[in-house]
Amino acid sequence: MKKVIALFLSCMVLLAGCSSGGGGQEPAASGGNSSGGDSGSKVEEITIWAWDPAFNIAALNIAKEAYSQKNPDAKINIVEFAQADIIQKLNTGLNSGTTKGLPNIVLIEDYRAQGFLQSYPDAFYDLSGKVRSEDFADYKIGPTSLNGKQYGVPFDSGVTGMYVRKDYIEQAGYTLDDLKNIDWKQYIEIGKAVKEKTGKDIITLDPNDLGIIRMMIQSAGSWYLAEDGKTPDLAGNAALKEAFELYKEMMEANVVKVNADWSQFIANINNGDVATVPTGNWITPSVKAEASQAGQWAILPIPKLPQSPNSVHATNLGGSSWYVMNIPGAETAADFLAQTFGSDVEMYQNLLTNVGAIGTLKAAAAGEAYAKPDEFFGGQQIVNDFAVWTAEIPKVNYGISTYAIEDILIVEMQNYLNGKGIDQALSDAQAQAEAQVK
Repeated sequence: MKKVIALFLSCMVLLAGCSSGGGGQEPAASGGNSSGGDSGSKVEEITIWAWDPAFNIAALNIAKEAYSQKNPDAKINIVEFAQADIIQKLNTGLNSGTTKGLPNIVLIEDYRAQGFLQSYPDAFYDLSGKVRSEDFADYKIGPTSLNGKQYGVPFDSGVTGMYVRKDYIEQAGYTLDDLKNIDWKQYIEIGKAVKEKTGKDIITLDPNDLGIIRMMIQSAGSWYLAEDGKTPDLAGNAALKEAFELYKEMMEANVVKVNADWSQFIANINNGDVATVPTGNWITPSVKAEASQAGQWAILPIPKLPQSPNSVHATNLGGSSWYVMNIPGAETAADFLAQTFGSDVEMYQNLLTNVGAIGTLKAAAAGEAYAKPDEFFGGQQIVNDFAVWTAEIPKVNYGISTYAIEDILIVEMQNYLNGKGIDQALSDAQAQAEAQVK
């Protein structure tokens, strides 16, 4: 999962400040399109923007091949940009009131999607007649739809699991069954025993990345914003308060190996410095990169919040979806998505086998690739488990300002760890968020 960086904050502030009619679209030629006309005209050449050559771009190439077999005349141009560059280019183009130079299809992270949809509602093509929202994991529909219309085609799942070093757990006197269906307080207690018996920390955390807080609160059906996706919900958010308290308890228990960035995070895993890694399934290739640890890992359900009655052993961290821009070529773009990411079960088997992408198309979970045992994890059918947990993830509204609010919470978390009362910390965060998110 890509790190949250400060550069993105200015983009999200810009999104939040735009009116709902900010799109103000005018007919314009699409980058890569050779045909003109309105957004519904049928053209055979489309351009797609995405990031990450080993994951999203690789997935697009598989989809392109699948689509071309049935549509040999279509020309699909795939353009790689860094995610930050895509956000900047979209904001710059849409805020100027023109779609000139923008792609026909763009990948947008789920945490950012509502910011674009709500700020530029006319800029995106309604896919309601092309894809069926009920065909995808329920939790993905909130970020990809607006006012009853489906604008995005859900792609990868950020479903989480608790990656566990079986040897460390056993050395501490536990079995895998002891770690199934536990809550975070039990997790901390187990962490103390593991540290005492093995000298290993139970988890590695970056103080400037509150991904674990996101996992905790979504497991309880809660988020930083109220159900409208606009109003900050921090001071009175019981799940958030509990998550903050657990974070502090974890830190004070001396069971956390702090990391400063992604490379240190991965190194702590591969060097054998931690006993568990509760995070998104996208970490699997990084865990498997240390071949000498084959057979020592298992993946269990994520812990839940002990006091929040709605908390479950399933949550999400990350994930993105595909969107069609409302420009010439939209019909072809929508058809491409409908025939590939929107319905092609066999293609999803290839995505899993060749890219490691776990999709959120429900029907794909019944495919053979999803049931294949993974010998690195002792023959566990890890993808099948992830698919089951994906269906259990609570649906929340990520809204338009997840990252802007999280930047505030990162500061208040440090204040809380340094002695500020929890209620005061969240109250101060609420006031700052209300002043910033308007």
